[in-house]
Amino acid sequence: MPITVAGLSETGLLLRILPRIAVASGVLIGPGDDAAIVEAPDGRVVISIDTIVEDKDFRLERPNGHMTTGYDVGWKSAAQNLSDMNAMGARATSMVVSLTLPGHTEVHWVEELADGLSAAIAELGADGCGVVGGDLGGGREIVVTAAITGSLDGGEPVLRSGAQVGDVVGLAGTVGFAAAGLALMESDHPTQSLSPDFTQYVDIQKRPRPPLQAGPAAAKAGATAMLDVSDGLIRDAGRLADGSSVSIEFDRAALDRLVEPLRKLGKFLGIDPMEWVLGGGEDYSLLATFPRNTPLPKGFTAVGSVCAGLPGVTAAPQSPANVGWDHFADKDHR
Repeated sequence: MPITVAGLSETGLLLRILPRIAVASGVLIGPGDDAAIVEAPDGRVVISIDTIVEDKDFRLERPNGHMTTGYDVGWKSAAQNLSDMNAMGARATSMVVSLTLPGHTEVHWVEELADGLSAAIAELGADGCGVVGGDLGGGREIVVTAAITGSLDGGEPVLRSGAQVGDVVGLAGTVGFAAAGLALMESDHPTQSLSPDFTQYVDIQKRPRPPLQAGPAAAKAGATAMLDVSDGLIRDAGRLADGSSVSIEFDRAALDRLVEPLRKLGKFLGIDPMEWVLGGGEDYSLLATFPRNTPLPKGFTAVGSVCAGLPGVTAAPQSPANVGWDHFADKDHR
């Protein structure tokens, strides 16, 4: 019989978790005390927090039989927090993680979650970041909350409010891939029956890969505004437009290029892939604005421009299906 968390004390569960967590070099005091102590040589600390909830942000089992592992959830928790640091032009330095677990949760699943956290930090290139502590609690569903700190290393943060009329809108990373993967996981097609051409989208949904080098590079290149695309290209571009009191106009040819890799899967599922590109979140790509004639940093592609007018997004087809994700308005599960 698998061991469940109800069969261990809090200390016993921590003894299973802590050896799987790597502590970064900038940590002065790591797990084991009431709080951790982390270096802050810049004199400023960037901080963000995200929560993943079972049956709202993920399902343990999908209609097509796909099973969500603890590794997947740990990876995604780390990735979305690292992406927030990236969107500020900052470098991640530490993370604390709070786990709420039903008593029937298998200990192996929790161990895998710890492995996924550590693997994402290492493989995504978050040098100098590590899990320094957290909390354990019981509840009716699995909830993973991670808070992350970061350093600007002497630079200035890139906010959502700095876009100027005439700026070029650049995108780093993919859009629509994670949404396409979710559509596959929610379909009647078993994951194991799919070709590698299709399972790549499932992989991005389970274990997104935010372009962590792109954020600091954009900041150094003079980006005027930036945010990560977590809830959909239209919704997040609208947030940047509102923050900067500008209008963002996407180039239709650029949108078509973003759609192109998704056309085959869209035909397979009978879904217009433009919906994934415009409304799909969780790729954790970066959307940034740059002064005209400024060379875009490596990894960025021009997708539009900043215009005068009422704040919002123009020159992109919109429908209720592609406006993006809202944690309280949307009832469907990710």
